[in-house]
Amino acid sequence: MDTSNLPTSPSILLENVSFGYGRVPVLENVSLSIQERGLVCFVGPNGGGKTTLLKLILGLLKPESGLVRLFGCPPAESRHRVGYVPQHARYDPLFPATVEEIVQMGCLGKPSESLRSRGAHQIVHEALDEVELSDLAHRPFSDLSGGQRQRVLIARALASQPELLILDEPTSNVDQRAENRLYETLLRLNARMTILLVSHDLGFVSNIVQSVVCVNRRVVHHPTSAITGEMIQEIYGATDLLMVRHDHICSDKGHQHE
Repeated sequence: MDTSNLPTSPSILLENVSFGYGRVPVLENVSLSIQERGLVCFVGPNGGGKTTLLKLILGLLKPESGLVRLFGCPPAESRHRVGYVPQHARYDPLFPATVEEIVQMGCLGKPSESLRSRGAHQIVHEALDEVELSDLAHRPFSDLSGGQRQRVLIARALASQPELLILDEPTSNVDQRAENRLYETLLRLNARMTILLVSHDLGFVSNIVQSVVCVNRRVVHHPTSAITGEMIQEIYGATDLLMVRHDHICSDKGHQHE
């Protein structure tokens, strides 16, 4: 039976979620569904709630109201199925860690049966193969370029064998060539896992993702498309950018940006 066209279940589901810090509301009445093997980006202004939304998805924060599910379970029960690539790697350049040792950190906390069946060494080198850095396994991490370090951090996340990969501002501090390699890597990985990006790089976003989640206290989900600058002007106060359009992902009644 060909299951390629069958609908998938949500990797991430939020229903009527609200959250605030003290009396300051950050997110209001958020409903969002991201399907398995989706490739989605969160965009929005600083302070708009993107980081808070990620923390709610991962169970690091609990909503004041509403429901959050990660792979159909409460986030605390399923976040081990998530790999995370931070925006900036904080490291001591004098610390003598090799690329292989950095990637091995992704195996920490994995169930022992997973490591027994395949072995940490094999998992690490498969992850390095995925990002095309096997030849640098024994190179000091501090010797690498910004783009190479980014790919090592992706390999570290892959070593945890995730079903959802989250990347925070993946194109910051990398050149165009590194961005192109990242583009190819993410498309390849998306064949088997859900990928969620947080980015202000709308040019990169418009070329790679299937849909965009606009986060600014409220959340609206759009398929990717090039249209006028009206939507992002409302969010960022900017123009002349590749945008996304309203479409069938929205509710039957549609929606408006306020």
